[in-house]
Amino acid sequence: MSSNASGATPYYYVPHESRHPAFAAFGLFWVILGAGQWINGAEWGKWSVLFGLLWLFWVLYQWFGDTIRESEGGQYGRKIDISYRWSMSWFIFSEVMFFGAFFTALWWMRSHSVPALGGLDNALLWPDFKAVWPSAAPGVTASPAGIIEPFTAMTPFWLPTINTALLLTSGVTLTIAHHALREGKRSQTITFMWLTVLLGIVFLFVQGYEYMHAYRDLNLKLTSGAYGSTFFMLTGFHGFHVLIGMLMLLFITLRLQKGHFTADRHFGFEGAAWYWHFVDVVWLGLYVLVYWM
Repeated sequence: MSSNASGATPYYYVPHESRHPAFAAFGLFWVILGAGQWINGAEWGKWSVLFGLLWLFWVLYQWFGDTIRESEGGQYGRKIDISYRWSMSWFIFSEVMFFGAFFTALWWMRSHSVPALGGLDNALLWPDFKAVWPSAAPGVTASPAGIIEPFTAMTPFWLPTINTALLLTSGVTLTIAHHALREGKRSQTITFMWLTVLLGIVFLFVQGYEYMHAYRDLNLKLTSGAYGSTFFMLTGFHGFHVLIGMLMLLFITLRLQKGHFTADRHFGFEGAAWYWHFVDVVWLGLYVLVYWM
């Protein structure tokens, strides 16, 4: 981390060479190596994954700490702010493409794959096949031989609707916190940030309960045909993003309590807020396309 002896904000801050990228790559190496060995039956693989993750978290803690000290030390000027904004914008764009691929897969299965399997070309192979969505019984979509157990499809009432209300409310509380920060009302900002974090935690608990309900009461599993795999893939990845977003907001709240950020300089707050609003929008798409259609 380079220093600024004059005390003036540099035009564009360039830190010294850092060990963090190499150390992070070292941790990821053990994660990937261990994961590959673990799924192939090697007992030591899970310990390799654990070591790699702990190492990676330790590196990220130090790396983020250096970045925070640089920011609070006045090293970041307007050019760095613009750089961070573009970086976060492209990161969120990559996430749009990530979920876009999964939404496209859902649409392709519903509109093309399943109807094609039920066409005349396959009538002789699967005479009892019914090309309808979702695959709620043996023989309906992917299991003419009955190898998939019957299950009940998930409906929007009431757990998904409750989670929708939770996320929409969290978007409101986050926006109120942002306006309070811009007006210099730190205590109000912290209060509404804690409310936002709490709503995110409650969302995750409700989704966990929904998964338990799906497995226990609906017999809906990841192996429940195309519907089951798509349902858990989309909602599971979204839940993971909610967890990441909640942690981002939690750390921003802790920084606010330490006196970080001002009414004019608070991109760390804004970047986390952008991500959280993106997560909200993705959930609205899931709520309509997965639970209602």
